[in-house]
Amino acid sequence: MTSKEDHIPQSAGDLRPFPSKLARWIKRFAVILSVAAVNACAQGPGAPAGGVYNLLVGTYTGGGSDGLYVYRFDSNTGSVTPVSSAKTENPSYLVPSRDGRTVYAVNELPGDTGPASQRGGISAFGFDARTGTLTFLNRVSAAGNDPCYLSLSPDGRYLVAANYSVAADPGGSFSVFPLSADGRVGAAVQTVHHEGSGPVRGRQDSAHVHSTVFSPDGRSLFVQDLGADRIFEYRYAPDGGRRLFTPAGDTPVAAGSGPRHLVFSANGRFAYVTNELNASVGVYGYRDGRLTHIETVPMSEPGFKSKVGAAALHLSPDGRFLYASNRGDANEIVIYAVDADSGRLTLVGRQSSLGRTPREFLIDPSGRWLIVGNQDSDSFHVFRRDVATGELDPDGQKISVGKPVDFKLIPVP
Repeated sequence: MTSKEDHIPQSAGDLRPFPSKLARWIKRFAVILSVAAVNACAQGPGAPAGGVYNLLVGTYTGGGSDGLYVYRFDSNTGSVTPVSSAKTENPSYLVPSRDGRTVYAVNELPGDTGPASQRGGISAFGFDARTGTLTFLNRVSAAGNDPCYLSLSPDGRYLVAANYSVAADPGGSFSVFPLSADGRVGAAVQTVHHEGSGPVRGRQDSAHVHSTVFSPDGRSLFVQDLGADRIFEYRYAPDGGRRLFTPAGDTPVAAGSGPRHLVFSANGRFAYVTNELNASVGVYGYRDGRLTHIETVPMSEPGFKSKVGAAALHLSPDGRFLYASNRGDANEIVIYAVDADSGRLTLVGRQSSLGRTPREFLIDPSGRWLIVGNQDSDSFHVFRRDVATGELDPDGQKISVGKPVDFKLIPVP
């Protein structure tokens, strides 16, 4: 008996069966193309013809920073020049709209010293990519404490925020916000609260949602909960009224790990997660909305006993290398080679971030540059990247700015 997979019509009048292996190859190639298209849309507008971008930098504002900064980044030379800034409180995570005309930022409040009753905010800014100027549009309540991550739904209709929270009640949550045609963000239409805890006292006393990431097919949302030591899955139903996201299971991680950020491979077969509290990277197989653990690799050098704190992770544009930032006393970018067939990681090396407390970073679309912010050194640094080996060259530009945390690129038209 022959499966449907073995019979792929070549034309309306030709229904001859393909060989089984060729049919499977075509099917896999179609999946890769569709995932690549989703990932390209998620990253916003494509590369500019001249290789020049607007580099948006989000900061913490307690030390006198304006908040949002815009620079010009030339991917031909790696040079960075200042353009403009906009005042807003603690925009520690940013996401541009698909067309690059709007920039959304969290307002991470109340922070470590504010009242637990204070809610954070979500702000929208109009953006002129030609001039590099930001125009405030509006701000709404994040419907939770300390929003720290944003993601756009695949259809561009909703913005999802992770609320890390400093309070046991309401605890960690994520909130969903409708977006209007003019880019403004509406009040939250759904908020999902998590419950749970872990063994690390002071960090896992309650749930702490740290990131919200859509699956490559756009049908699931994966929510990393540092406090509960779990990765939660929700099904996305854009026509579901006020229940846009419904629970669909969860994946536990080792107790005391603290899952923080997640990225999917370009082919959609694997997912990678930074575990903040034990400084490790979890590798998972992904299929049909389910994660299957493959391995967990340490980020720290053998015998390292000082403070650690895994943060962000990103894949190179060609998918061959994975990079992760390690804070604490390590202050480094850890580089792994990715096995395309198994998803497993092999350590390539470590590069000092040339500062203290590296948080987010980005790799430009050409793959030749990596930009990382050193939050407690009030600066960010441009590293030249070897596309063939994955290694980083520290001989790049250093830019001073107060408490840089997040980075996004929007092409200059």
